[in-house]
Amino acid sequence: MKYVPLGTTGASVSSICLGCMTFGSRKWRPWVVEESDARLIFKKAIESGINFFDTADMYSLGVSEEITGRAVRDMAKLDEVVVATKVYWPMTDRPNMGGLSRKHIIQGCEASLRRLGLERIDLYQIHRLDGGTPVEEILAALDHLVTSGKVLYVGASSMYAWQFARMLSAAERNGWARFVTMQNHYNLLYREEEREMNPLCEAEGIGLLPWSPLARGYLAGARRSLDDRESTQRAKTDEYGHTLYTESADWDVVETLNAVAAARGAAPAEVALAWLLSKPAVTAPIVGTTKASHLDAAVRATELELSAEEITRLEAPYRPHSIVGHS
Repeated sequence: MKYVPLGTTGASVSSICLGCMTFGSRKWRPWVVEESDARLIFKKAIESGINFFDTADMYSLGVSEEITGRAVRDMAKLDEVVVATKVYWPMTDRPNMGGLSRKHIIQGCEASLRRLGLERIDLYQIHRLDGGTPVEEILAALDHLVTSGKVLYVGASSMYAWQFARMLSAAERNGWARFVTMQNHYNLLYREEEREMNPLCEAEGIGLLPWSPLARGYLAGARRSLDDRESTQRAKTDEYGHTLYTESADWDVVETLNAVAAARGAAPAEVALAWLLSKPAVTAPIVGTTKASHLDAAVRATELELSAEEITRLEAPYRPHSIVGHS
């Protein structure tokens, strides 16, 4: 496993991050892996050298954080791992249980710490941007968590580049904790982030943590066609995912990926992740899985170097998309 800086910080993370949204309770989503099977995946990840784990309070409404916390406490050396979680999405339909108000950020952090069973959160991220809360309130609340020792670093997730630039500027003007990572929607099927967000992050030293790096399984060979709704349990029930990849050219990208992978004697997922890892500012794709064996391709991807010709071939079928993933 290769280890890289977390953005421009001095912390080191594996170049693959284990995404923990798939761990929790099937009452939340039918494709979720419950704790006994999740622990097998954590064991494989840790044995493979992965030291970076990403969850969120809203995944299985807190159960993912509980499972993640128990797994890292039982299996990992806490001084060596980086645990990330996120805040924003409502935990209930009651007042002050979602968003990015100072109240919800601080009480959300405290609740995540209890569920994780940790003294501090290594990377605390805003899961989306809350347009109803002033930027200064959001940033001041995050800075409070850093100065109080409850959080070490802060990160953000999908938004427009101008919004992120505004937040970076406000943090600098006020001497507040600066975002060190951007968790954005970026993969071979969705490359709109290359226009503005990725260059901004590269220029500012912000590490990219792409979510859905395998495009809901399309780039892992798990789907038979663009409109496949039957191949996996998630394909059958992931209504949000069905809105992300709908362009006819998307399947051309999948077929090209499969051809390049076959020529390399590699799994499609391995090549798709290697492509991401070749991009400037990408720190670690967030790879979610329901089977421990799926991690093998992710680990191999860290050693796979694609040629310029292969990269050009993989990128050629892409066509512009409407912006998706910001909400």
